[in-house]
Amino acid sequence: MIAGIGTDLVEIERIRKACAKQAFLVRCFRLEERTFFGSRYEKAAGNFAVKEAVAKALGTGFRTFMPSDIAVLREESGRPYVVLYNGAKTLAEERGITHIHVSITDTQEYAQAFAVAEVRKEA
Repeated sequence: MIAGIGTDLVEIERIRKACAKQAFLVRCFRLEERTFFGSRYEKAAGNFAVKEAVAKALGTGFRTFMPSDIAVLREESGRPYVVLYNGAKTLAEERGITHIHVSITDTQEYAQAFAVAEVRKEA
């Protein structure tokens, strides 16, 4: 059953400027993410859009957790997935959310993400 959906659109240039500040990088991205995107700002923007979309799919936005509580990683195939920590993980557990599906796309100017939070009853 779908428990929530979220989407977000960010300007890549805005994220590039924000990434110039170490405080932004540390507050928003986990080490694994920063290692993944390096200076590829379109990837950083995509990750940030996923975090916003997931926060919306969880139903609260960033009220009880930080962007760094959502790690956006990639499978070997390149498929994105999220790992929740701290407040984001607690909120998902409280709401019975067992799976979060995400998709990312970008152009030269924008990165967009979509997230679906699912409650899956295991048989």
